[in-house]
Amino acid sequence: MSAAIDSGSDEEATTDMKREVISPAGAGSNAILSPGIRVGDLLWTAGHVGRNPETGEVPEDIKGQTRQTLENLKTVLEAGGSSLENVVKVNIYLVDVNDRPAVNEVYVEFFPSNPPGRTCFGGAQFGGNVLVEIEAVAAVIS
Repeated sequence: MSAAIDSGSDEEATTDMKREVISPAGAGSNAILSPGIRVGDLLWTAGHVGRNPETGEVPEDIKGQTRQTLENLKTVLEAGGSSLENVVKVNIYLVDVNDRPAVNEVYVEFFPSNPPGRTCFGGAQFGGNVLVEIEAVAAVIS
């Protein structure tokens, strides 16, 4: 069964919204991704890991990595004119899905009430000692 949508117009949908790359101060350049992309009133972050942007170090434990990852996301969101309070969707990628309870302990510190929609995947494979990667979509409130 197929469905047709009649917009009442024979014109193609177009948008005048521009695509803005969000790169917080101190963020290193990366040829294959942007830390965040803003289009209109939405901001998409790349997947971020728990690497400290000042030292380059990654904590050894899942709680430390989750905390640093969420701090890194917060920095990108704020550079793009948003905040953790305006996040509407989060995707979490874990090497070991059994780390989810530890991740949740830290996650609620950053999203204490009215948390965003969330998906959590296990079985991810990252280089080095990275255990978690998190990406988010947030509204930009003008």
